Amino acid sequence: MTDQVKDKLSKLPKSPGVYFHKNFSGEIIYVGKAAVLKNRVRQYFQNSRYRDPKTELLVEEIADIDWIEVESEAEALFLEAEMIRRYMPRYNILLRDDKSNAFIRINLKDKAPSVTVTRRPMDDGAEYFGPYLAAGPVRKALRYLRKAFPYSTHYILPDRACLQYHLGLCPGPETANYNRANYLRSLKRLILYIRGERSLVVRQMENEMQEASKAQNFELAATLRNRLQVLKRLQSQVIFGDRESLDLSKDHALADITTLLNLKRPPRRIEGYDISHLQGSDTVASMVVFSNGLADKAQYRKFKMRLAGNDDYAHMQEVIRRRLQEKNTKKWPIPDLILIDGGKGQLSAAINERDSLNLKVPMIALAKHNEEIVIHKGLSLVDISDSYLKKLKGFRTDESNEFVRLDLPNSSHLVKLLQRIRDESHRFAVNYHSLLAGKRQTVSQLDEIPGIGPATRRKLILKFGSLKGITQANQNELEKIVGHKRAELLKKYLI
Repeated sequence: MTDQVKDKLSKLPKSPGVYFHKNFSGEIIYVGKAAVLKNRVRQYFQNSRYRDPKTELLVEEIADIDWIEVESEAEALFLEAEMIRRYMPRYNILLRDDKSNAFIRINLKDKAPSVTVTRRPMDDGAEYFGPYLAAGPVRKALRYLRKAFPYSTHYILPDRACLQYHLGLCPGPETANYNRANYLRSLKRLILYIRGERSLVVRQMENEMQEASKAQNFELAATLRNRLQVLKRLQSQVIFGDRESLDLSKDHALADITTLLNLKRPPRRIEGYDISHLQGSDTVASMVVFSNGLADKAQYRKFKMRLAGNDDYAHMQEVIRRRLQEKNTKKWPIPDLILIDGGKGQLSAAINERDSLNLKVPMIALAKHNEEIVIHKGLSLVDISDSYLKKLKGFRTDESNEFVRLDLPNSSHLVKLLQRIRDESHRFAVNYHSLLAGKRQTVSQLDEIPGIGPATRRKLILKFGSLKGITQANQNELEKIVGHKRAELLKKYLI
């Protein structure tokens, strides 16, 4: 913890608000909300509190803290969404669970606008507010705000007045008393509140209340007074509280991997490798990267194998050698853990190549048979935790002289993450192999056409993508790429 963070922690207020965690370069890396800023922010630095690995990584990067105070938890909830949308902090993405974000949907253009919470915004002309990382607090806040800004939730209007109308929580678009202009004015104030313009909303309502009182419209004045009181009471309503879990990820797989393999720290970067070919032709290898437990597709890499033939072990050695050579370790971070798609043979090949380069990178494998985790007793550079295994039920270990095969429950977080990495490396390798095979087939058939050389073939493939695309192209399209004479040749040989 930096001195700056310690100083800020001592100055945190006890009011609701939104806080910003910043790294050493001043970048906002996480935005959060708090019912009591002092309590919530200090929780991150309590040694007695369990934190999942991704939150642990966040805390390590915090070099400074800022905050904005607000008057209620509802305001903090809405302001948090606005700040996340503005700054796009990377840990707000990494620390999400597997659910989609929630949005508030308001369709002002409809005859009877409704207010709902959805996880799938659509291009339907409605206004969407969010994203919110949890739908529960949003729905709770809207229930309180409905007392100040009555709104409809009906997609299809009922045949008679709904219960919410009789409770004063719905404008009753299904009734004869419905006044769309008044309803729109109320909805626009709700939108202002959601956007953080609470003081403006209160001023507008106070002015309207005074005007109604002067005009002796005491019923309207009383209604506005009651709604203003609701907004003031909102400050004491608990929307989310300070019991929000620090296990923001809900994914304990990294913690399980760290414990099982007795790693010094959670593996920030896990790389997965697989080989793909068809009877030894168009052999490729894939490298997928999972950063803090999530697929980091910008870091994926693919390798076209230089070694011919059908030898998975030799090809695994080649891809590990090329990946861990000095020029690539300078360009790409060295992984904290490597996962090999395969069994003892593929893992041994990868370990031998790693050791020839004098690098210390933990390596394990996931065998498709029974989804077993394969670990070399000495050379995988991990130490299996017996105490962790004793906590599990329904698994077996198959120990040979050199290897341990762990058959853990497929329902465990750990196995699910490893399967995800393995399946992604397989998918990426197969896609690259299919692409090369398709291009090779196209090029080989084009080779048979006289007058179509390598440069012309490249132009055709770049433009039409495949032999089928070239065949389906019309004469004019071909002439634009290769000229009149070559276009006639293509049509002659490909039809």
